[in-house]
Amino acid sequence: MIQNIDSLPSADAADYGYSSEKEAYLRRLKRIEGQVRGIARMVGEDAYCIDILTQVAAVNKALHAVSLGLLEEHIGHCVVNAAAASDEAGEAKVKEATDAIGRLLR
Repeated sequence: MIQNIDSLPSADAADYGYSSEKEAYLRRLKRIEGQVRGIARMVGEDAYCIDILTQVAAVNKALHAVSLGLLEEHIGHCVVNAAAASDEAGEAKVKEATDAIGRLLR
């Protein structure tokens, strides 16, 4: 079940790299949520399959953009800060980011 975006826990600005752009991410995710609802409505109304697939592709592209933004901010903030703290912490964050990239590419 998809959680309401408004009920997601918030973080202090110092915790995550995306914190300074949090409102922009929330706006984008709410827009994507609306697109997904629109797709469900299209299916319910027996819309033409190519039109539905076009909307699914748009949602995938929007989610990809959010993912890349979050990844860039994770590397620029979390990975850099961990690497400055210690080699081991930096290596762990690089591994974490690499694993996340692998999940995005599947």
